[in-house]
Amino acid sequence: MSVRAVIFDAGHTLLSADYTALTEAVCARGRDVTERDVVDAERRARVRLETERDAQGTRARTGAGRYLRYFLEGLGITDEGDHAALAAWRRAFNLPVGLCRVADPEAVCALTRLREAGIVTGVISNSNGSVAAALERAGLAPYLDFVIDSTVVGVAKPDPRVFYLGLAAAKVDAREACYVGDSYPVDVCGARAVGMSAVLFDPGDAWGERDCLRAPALIAAADLALR
Repeated sequence: MSVRAVIFDAGHTLLSADYTALTEAVCARGRDVTERDVVDAERRARVRLETERDAQGTRARTGAGRYLRYFLEGLGITDEGDHAALAAWRRAFNLPVGLCRVADPEAVCALTRLREAGIVTGVISNSNGSVAAALERAGLAPYLDFVIDSTVVGVAKPDPRVFYLGLAAAKVDAREACYVGDSYPVDVCGARAVGMSAVLFDPGDAWGERDCLRAPALIAAADLALR
């Protein structure tokens, strides 16, 4: 069955973290790091946390403290004062959306190509109720047919129910839909569990080899989704 809908994650997929602001915050602590250093450390911290949470078998805890600690360790920073200061900065930054507030450089092009091909495009995001507004502010809302926010609907990935909500919104069968996201256990495995195909969005090759299609950029992800 050919793909008729491509559904995306929002944070760290269609929406990129504001790495410039994050780099400036780290440098303000007197640390000499480049934005490239920050991007690499953040991606690897995210993968490390997702892998640990998957092994634990529960997603009841957010792991936010570990995420920041892993990020700083990736930069060679272990000072507790730096951790506390950056945690406070992060909690206050760009509320309620947070760091993932800018459109990925290829997001508009990827979504446009899909829609011009007659493909339904949507979002399923584990968010705090702010993802629709974040996508609107980033200029991506006009390219999406629907947005599902876990806080709004009361169920989060990888729970199959939220993927079924996405399929209902897209009005397609699972075999006619592909999910694109940045987390292997949450996005890829979650989508596969309901019969969807999946593409792992993995810029920087942070996940390494996996038993799924992987894309280093969003246009490539969109192309792979239609295979």
